Amino acid sequence: MPTQVTVVTDRQQDVPRRAFVAQIMGLPMSIHVRGPQALRPDVAAAVEAAFSQLHADEAMFSTWLPDSPVSRISDGRDRLVDAHPRIRRVAALCELAGHRTGGSFAAWLPGPDGRQRFDPTGLVKGWAVEQAFTALLADLRKLGPHDALVCAGGDIAVACHRTDTPSWVVAVEDPRDRSHTLRSLELRTGAVATSGTAARGTHIVDPATGTAADGLLSATVIGPKLTWADVYATAAFVKGVAALPWIATLPDHAGILVGTDGTVSTISGIKPAAQATRGSSLASTR
Repeated sequence: MPTQVTVVTDRQQDVPRRAFVAQIMGLPMSIHVRGPQALRPDVAAAVEAAFSQLHADEAMFSTWLPDSPVSRISDGRDRLVDAHPRIRRVAALCELAGHRTGGSFAAWLPGPDGRQRFDPTGLVKGWAVEQAFTALLADLRKLGPHDALVCAGGDIAVACHRTDTPSWVVAVEDPRDRSHTLRSLELRTGAVATSGTAARGTHIVDPATGTAADGLLSATVIGPKLTWADVYATAAFVKGVAALPWIATLPDHAGILVGTDGTVSTISGIKPAAQATRGSSLASTR
């Protein structure tokens, strides 16, 4: 996937840490925990609960399982208005995403037969991971201060609740050569999401044309919440070079775009006035 995580190990030798991995939504998802209880069963149970929620969302939202609730809505067997509240919540977020991105994101896309089909996968993974991660952090808080990171392909969310640990370091891969990185981002809280063709080939559809977007090699967005970082990365990839001025309008977000000619552009969005004097982890996207 176009984003990888690197954990800085010096200065944290005495802090217990553990990584957990599960195969969900067709890819390996990993959760990393640092803190006093990291090696204990209570943390493992909290992580397992997060994975269980993600498995449940996979079963509900899968477009590959022919009898999943979303597949039944997509092919017209069921109606969205009658769907599970979780599905209707995602549909509402997809509609909001369409407004926020000027139509560069949509959950209703043309299928092979030209008929509009419900496919919220462009939002679901980031949203589901954020939901599970938020629940995990709440469980970890009961056990004392812990740091945590979740990595789901090109989607990463981090949180540091300790003061004796370094930031997580997220390296953004070069889509032209995935053995190299473009930037290293030090984050204590927030999210990084990448959309592109390096890992899965051409698969992102421009809702305006119904054809594959091809104006960029990759689009990475850094922001406070994974759901919207993921949506904005997808929309930026669809917009192509027009995403440069658009990302600059997004409060508290930043982007790294790689053009088809290999040009790398870094964009910092506007900061809310209340945060302007506090600094931001987004400054590490230089």
